[in-house]
Amino acid sequence: MYGFISIPSELIYDVISHPYFQRLRYIKQLGMTHLVYPGALHTRFHHALGAMHLMSLAIGLLRSKEHTISDAEEESAILAILLHDIGHGPFSHALEHSLVTGIKHEDISAKLMQDLNKHFDGKLSLAIEIFNGTYPKKFLNQLISGQLDLDRMDYLNRDSFFTGVSEGVISFDRIIKMFNVVEDDLVIEEKGIYSIEKFLIARRLMYWQVYLHKTVIAGEMILVKLLERAKELAIAGIDLFAAPSLSYFLNNNINEETFFTHENLEHFTNLDDQDIYAAVKVWAQHPDKILSTLCKMLTSRNLYKVEMSNELADKERVEFLQNATIDLLGIAAEEVKYFVFTDSIQNRAYNAGVGNIKILMKNNDIVDIAKASDLSNLESLQKTVEKYILCYPRGI
Repeated sequence: MYGFISIPSELIYDVISHPYFQRLRYIKQLGMTHLVYPGALHTRFHHALGAMHLMSLAIGLLRSKEHTISDAEEESAILAILLHDIGHGPFSHALEHSLVTGIKHEDISAKLMQDLNKHFDGKLSLAIEIFNGTYPKKFLNQLISGQLDLDRMDYLNRDSFFTGVSEGVISFDRIIKMFNVVEDDLVIEEKGIYSIEKFLIARRLMYWQVYLHKTVIAGEMILVKLLERAKELAIAGIDLFAAPSLSYFLNNNINEETFFTHENLEHFTNLDDQDIYAAVKVWAQHPDKILSTLCKMLTSRNLYKVEMSNELADKERVEFLQNATIDLLGIAAEEVKYFVFTDSIQNRAYNAGVGNIKILMKNNDIVDIAKASDLSNLESLQKTVEKYILCYPRGI
């Protein structure tokens, strides 16, 4: 995508070589998306290195516009974006709903960065300040975490490249060339406005076409449900095949209060996609009918049928599907929750008020993109779109 990229310093090279970071090679960036787009097999390791490269470009560009960024600040900003996703687990959204409930990957990233800082004798302290937004130069944090950050810029281009969904392609190089800093805030020069409009629309389209595609949701939901069932069985004392770290999470109820211990983090950083897949393949033969059925549905890609709507599913229809599923699968009424259920999903392409995208006009005024743009539907991108989903087995 970017051609050759270089690793800027010895410390950055050592951080990339650390097992916490190398683990990202074995965690797919897009979870279950390969069930729809077979090319979506790129990893979080790819994405982290890509974001690192974009940070180098952005800092070089800002220096060329005579903004002072020291070598230490550059190295730390690069480390901060390199490590922004270090806390992701395998299929992190499925994992966050089943094995480590209530714990956000951002919080795990922050804790792992502190652990790495101890390992590297405090050399990541400045990177952690930039990552947390407590460093005086605000714009460095905005490059990592904002409405127009380098994280989004890399994943939109990368995900559209590997899925083949061309709507996600954005002009990252042009956007970076339009970066500027005014009073410590990251701004975009006015002539970059159309590239920003394209970026926001690309983000919205990628959400509906890729990240929230109903077949992707079906795959993720099956994984959530089968992990929930596996945990229920393990807690009840039923023997389940699993790699040691997966077994640890199945057999222990870990929540946000108890998660951040050394032992939990050691097990968490041992988990990757391969542990989950190996377990699913073996569980497909498990005597528990619910678990084996869910695993076979996933391995044979016989996924839930998903209906997406602006309205909540009709209660009578849900009851009809529940009764039909009980008959079809020969399961008990209390077990039907694994096969017929409702949920909701949200998408908001631009969140005005949270790290707004600011445009530097030719007269030096700073204006929010939603006001500066003449694109009428940019206002509508600020609205949170909520859709309701109904999942049930095929064949009913």
